[in-house]
Amino acid sequence: MYIKRTKDFKSGLLFMFFGIASAVFSGTYQIGTAAKMGPGYFPFVLGGMLTLLGLVVSLRSLSRGEETRKARSLRVKPVILVLSSVILFGLLLRPLGLIFSTVILIMISSMASDEFKKKEAILSAFVLLAVVLIVFIYLLKFQIPVWPSFLTGRI
Repeated sequence: MYIKRTKDFKSGLLFMFFGIASAVFSGTYQIGTAAKMGPGYFPFVLGGMLTLLGLVVSLRSLSRGEETRKARSLRVKPVILVLSSVILFGLLLRPLGLIFSTVILIMISSMASDEFKKKEAILSAFVLLAVVLIVFIYLLKFQIPVWPSFLTGRI
């Protein structure tokens, strides 16, 4: 038996880990019964369901045959581009504001894909910018600069 899909196997193990941890830590509270639930009942049941889901996902990733697979190497370019875009967003948020920082974040992280197209990246940047402005500025009322500090006069 060998692992056919390593991502599924590892995610199943992760589900099982968190499910078991949830069930174990819920034991510090009174669990009760289904008719009279205690504070530990929900985390215990949820942990059991998560463990079961992880077991199913892990088992489905296994195969009985003897197939050789080429090991996938770590792709460095996407990791560097995505992480650097997030760091750059944090560094540029105050001086450039939310609008320019978000566009820069999306454009740089879009370049991590092998299927990068400039027009699609620009379109998705403006759509996501609209979503960010609506959610964080107008609905949640975050107090972050929207425009660059050199345009608003605030430093």
